[in-house]
Amino acid sequence: MTFILLLLIGLMLWLWQDNLRAREQAWQASAQACKRCGVQLLDDTVALECLGWRRNRNGSYCLERVYLFEFTDDGTTRRLGRLVILGRQVEILCMEGNDLIIP
Repeated sequence: MTFILLLLIGLMLWLWQDNLRAREQAWQASAQACKRCGVQLLDDTVALECLGWRRNRNGSYCLERVYLFEFTDDGTTRRLGRLVILGRQVEILCMEGNDLIIP
């Protein structure tokens, strides 16, 4: 029983640390995309929209995380951006009003 409890705690700590790493990666990718497009990343943050399992190109299951962020191109209008990370790879980054950007 103690072993299972320790295993669960270890798994939760790993998932928490992995989510922090993915969030930092999502923030960096969205900040770079905003800079390339000449817009401002609002609130300097990204928000996790959903988390789940999906197969990658090799057919293995990976954690898929979808992050949302807001940006502005004129200083008054908030626009929405979405970023998909599959495993450790940024798969899709799209911004409202712009074409699809794939890093």
